Amino acid sequence: MVEGAGVSFLAGVDRWVGVLGRLRDVVRQEIVATQLAEVLARRGLRNACVLDVGCGQGTQALALARAGHQVTGLDASTQLLERFHATLAGEPDEVRARVRLLHGPGESIPDLAAGPFEVILCHGVLMYLDDITPMLAALSRVAAEGATLSLLVRNGLATAMRDGLRGNAEEAFSAFDRRDYINRLGLAAHAHTPEDLNQVLVPLGWDPEPWYGVRVFCDHRDEDTPPAEELVPLLAAEREAGRRDPYRQVAAMLHLIYTRAGDAETGSGPPGS
Repeated sequence: MVEGAGVSFLAGVDRWVGVLGRLRDVVRQEIVATQLAEVLARRGLRNACVLDVGCGQGTQALALARAGHQVTGLDASTQLLERFHATLAGEPDEVRARVRLLHGPGESIPDLAAGPFEVILCHGVLMYLDDITPMLAALSRVAAEGATLSLLVRNGLATAMRDGLRGNAEEAFSAFDRRDYINRLGLAAHAHTPEDLNQVLVPLGWDPEPWYGVRVFCDHRDEDTPPAEELVPLLAAEREAGRRDPYRQVAAMLHLIYTRAGDAETGSGPPGS
């Protein structure tokens, strides 16, 4: 995760590490990986030059490196980068050779790695920024022509869902018209809608693509990851719900996809943006 101006993720790193591998984390990572693989396959991207800003412990970056992509990971947390390095050490030589890790804030990426990058990931980062424009402008500066941008944000379309599903009626009622919240790590954070991102990204030269929902059915569940016979059908249901209206609109998170203007993707996908 990347520290930005205003709200910092770094204060919650220990708590983040503590929930890795639990149900909500596993569903998030598995569903995002599936959706991202679908997008890249649809665009015919193989052996792409990828930037993962806020790479954290490296779940998505490693999946892409294993698939043959050249990945640069950037994070402001030395603790999470150390975990990434430790995991990377156990990978085959050819996978390790495809990964470069950098330390620093996401807004500094033009000074750290000029690119250009064909695929840019920024997952679970924007929610910690009071102003998302500097980050998105920095990512735009290192994007290749026709690049794909993958953003994972807290869903500002349905901020009352989590408390409602957990039976916290008063909190749910107060969340209907509120974008700011305290997340599971105890940190102040911000929710965003597709329109919020469009307002910043379209002037920066990006076209919105069809988007996905992430964690539709299990965001209120705090338990450990269940055995495979329970997890597999849950993931299948989550994948399908994340593609369809109205389900994706009430997901915990939105996976928003953009392409560089003038090279927008065509073809099948989830319902329109």
